[in-house]
Amino acid sequence: MGWVRLSSSASNGIWNRDKNNGVLVLREALQRVNLSGIDKASGYLSRRSALPAKSIKMEDGWKSQLKSQFDQPYMKELRAHLLARGKSGATIYPAAADWFTAFNLTPFDQVKVVILGQDPYHGPNQAHGLCFSVLPGVRIPPSLRNIYKELESDLGIKPVSHGYLESWARQGVFLLNSVLTVEDGQAASHQGQGWEVFTDAVIDALNTQSENTVFMLWGGYAKRKGQMIDQKRHLVLQSAHPSPLSVRGFTGCRHFSQANDYLLQRGRTPVEWQLPETVDTTRKIESV
Repeated sequence: MGWVRLSSSASNGIWNRDKNNGVLVLREALQRVNLSGIDKASGYLSRRSALPAKSIKMEDGWKSQLKSQFDQPYMKELRAHLLARGKSGATIYPAAADWFTAFNLTPFDQVKVVILGQDPYHGPNQAHGLCFSVLPGVRIPPSLRNIYKELESDLGIKPVSHGYLESWARQGVFLLNSVLTVEDGQAASHQGQGWEVFTDAVIDALNTQSENTVFMLWGGYAKRKGQMIDQKRHLVLQSAHPSPLSVRGFTGCRHFSQANDYLLQRGRTPVEWQLPETVDTTRKIESV
């Protein structure tokens, strides 16, 4: 059997390629990480057919909404691209086991707020499947620092010393990137490969199959992505991106208080935006 690494880090998981049936079996990462992007029972991405929904570990509500997407031609092409890049030695973030973390932490019927990012962080040990979030122990990125500043200005919430946003995700804040993978040091390197089609379907499902959801669209890319959203059915909040390059148009947007006011008015529980100062640091930082 041959071996294919999707990252050069010594601690990374390895895909074991069976030349007889042309599948890649993710072994080590599945043993280490609970939230797997590949089903533990089958554990494969096939070269021969579109990725079947039954081989994806995804919360049942999301899987019901999106299962048809995994049989589409674009998904087959996306899978082939990811496999080819991995075979060529590219380092792909986040870990394959984290591609669908946002879906598993925030069940479809519990989504209250959607924050739409563009693509994952492209530095080592940053991306883990939640937009704007980094794992404990990783330096807080500039855009997230500016989000924390706006939270303090808007709601008096003091910034924490980490950038781990899992607490928001577990409360119904769906932290979605438009593109779910990226290559090391190459921002937007996986744009145009099919992820955008998939996340368009995600937004369409939320738009048509849920009600009274808050969509936070920061920057031109997110605004264009969210043009389909029915503003009579949902609250759409728009501003500039919190990046240092455009933060002036983000500062003072007060999206967090507006979101909670909207949720309360519609009988929904508001989000506790204050992150815990102490988070679980036992999870190993890694990429596959």
